[in-house]
Amino acid sequence: MADTDVIGLVELRRSPLQHLTGELAAASVPGPRGVSLTERAFCTMISVRVGPRTPAAARLEQVLGAALPKPGGTVTASAEYQVLPLGPDEFLVFSATEDDALTARLTEALGEDPGLVVDLSANRTTLELSGPSARAVLEKGAVIDLHPRAFGPGSAVSSTLGPVPVILWQTDDAPSYRILPRASFADYTARWLLHAMVEFAGPEESSWR
Repeated sequence: MADTDVIGLVELRRSPLQHLTGELAAASVPGPRGVSLTERAFCTMISVRVGPRTPAAARLEQVLGAALPKPGGTVTASAEYQVLPLGPDEFLVFSATEDDALTARLTEALGEDPGLVVDLSANRTTLELSGPSARAVLEKGAVIDLHPRAFGPGSAVSSTLGPVPVILWQTDDAPSYRILPRASFADYTARWLLHAMVEFAGPEESSWR
């Protein structure tokens, strides 16, 4: 395939939420009750299944430049990748940029040992929700406790937001969150979040005492 054909295919590619770009930007709320929602498209997401503390796990860690997180632990990271703990032997390798060679490198590192490496980059998209009201928005539909004592920076979990299965990940204490729905649920998830953000665009209501 000619280079011009490749360039044409890239230009034709659309993210799952490209059609909502304007609505996401318009819904951003500034100020002390602020909250914003953006799509980070075309990230690398690779599912890895491997036994912790095995020779195969050690080889995968060398490729990633980061330790695989402990079950129930927090996200680990190198300069290029973040590794989310999703189960006792299940991890999601995430990169904010495209890395077409990573799946092959991880598969080679796994070798013939028990485990699995699957590229899920086209299966999901990434929504970023940030601002002082971000946690309050998520609490309208999250089924887990998002209080900092239970879910803080570096926490990641497979859960649901409203009726939608997602991976929920708090990236910092701003607070900022990454929400990873499957591409087929991306439109519903984004519109649900936009609706949940509406109240923060107006003045805070006084409570009766």
